[in-house]
Amino acid sequence: MTNPLGNANRRGQGLPTPPSGWPVGSYPTYAEAQKSVDYLADNNFSVQDVTIVGVDLMQVERVLYRLTWGKVIGGGIASGAWLGLFIGLLLSLFSPNGSMAPLAVGLIGGIIFGLITTAIPYAATKGQRDFASSMQLVAGRYDVLCDPKSAEQARDMLARLAI
Repeated sequence: MTNPLGNANRRGQGLPTPPSGWPVGSYPTYAEAQKSVDYLADNNFSVQDVTIVGVDLMQVERVLYRLTWGKVIGGGIASGAWLGLFIGLLLSLFSPNGSMAPLAVGLIGGIIFGLITTAIPYAATKGQRDFASSMQLVAGRYDVLCDPKSAEQARDMLARLAI
């Protein structure tokens, strides 16, 4: 994971650069690579010299379920109702007479908005994509690279780690 508060690039440049360093470990999963870097950090190794690199990248689309008009409309109503209730609640807080009309208007408006924003894109596919899915970027393996000045020490430390 990246740190949103840290430097995106150690060299201070705005453009992406290929990783550098010597390989000190190679793992079949990201969790194992992360565990190895965590092990180095727990043992007071200078982890700012370490980089995890995904190699042989693949885009994986996992199919979740089949889409039907009922699921699309139901999902649109549900998400629109939640949004409408939230907006209606905010409006009712600022209503001078304390009526529930803003809540009702928000609910109805949210349902209509949810129906429109789900039905139109689904209809536009004309049945060519009747399933929901999630996309992931995964790697065939994960290499841990280290700055050459401390790579030998990292390699020795990781040799003691039993993953």
